[in-house]
Amino acid sequence: MFANHADPVGVGHVASLARPGGNITGLSMLLTEIVAKQLEIMKQALPHMKRIGVLVVSTAPSTRPALQAVEAAARRLGVQVLTVPVQTPEDLDGAFAMVVRERLNGFLAVPSPLLRSQRAVAAELALRPRLAGMFRPKDNVEAGGLMSYFSDPDDMTRRAATYIDKILKGAKPADLPVEQPTKFELVINLKTAKALGLTIPQSLLLRADGD
Repeated sequence: MFANHADPVGVGHVASLARPGGNITGLSMLLTEIVAKQLEIMKQALPHMKRIGVLVVSTAPSTRPALQAVEAAARRLGVQVLTVPVQTPEDLDGAFAMVVRERLNGFLAVPSPLLRSQRAVAAELALRPRLAGMFRPKDNVEAGGLMSYFSDPDDMTRRAATYIDKILKGAKPADLPVEQPTKFELVINLKTAKALGLTIPQSLLLRADGD
């Protein structure tokens, strides 16, 4: 059972969300839908945004469907996307230098353990050249990143425990549909926004869970 899968259909682990069809099921974070929504929020925060970098760990299985979702959303929003690959912590300096060199308006960091573990470094590298960034977990925002939008991790954990209970009581994974997140968090670091010289629209501030 998985508790927070990025994209179980996109990477081929289940046949569909409604009918997994195998011996595995659980909860999906719906990464492809989330990254598209993240880009929409970035466009609201930066209405003049025309070009954005997408930081991705190129070896992650969910990278391709996530990039496709971002690119589709970008076409709707009239935004140009530039892929910025990273694989190790040592790649971060070059990745952010690329964002600056290409004169991008900001960046969206596709969720990965690497970017989460290096959240303080990522925040510092973004603040230095005054780059606006969107991350997955609020940990990155607490470390100094500008904003985060994602499914509520505490809610996902509680629901995963319920699934484990069902399986232990004899339910077959193939009969349990993959559940999707129902609660989401938008977190904005107002101190970082001020340092970047940004005025966050009131419409986003009203939706935010904290800063």
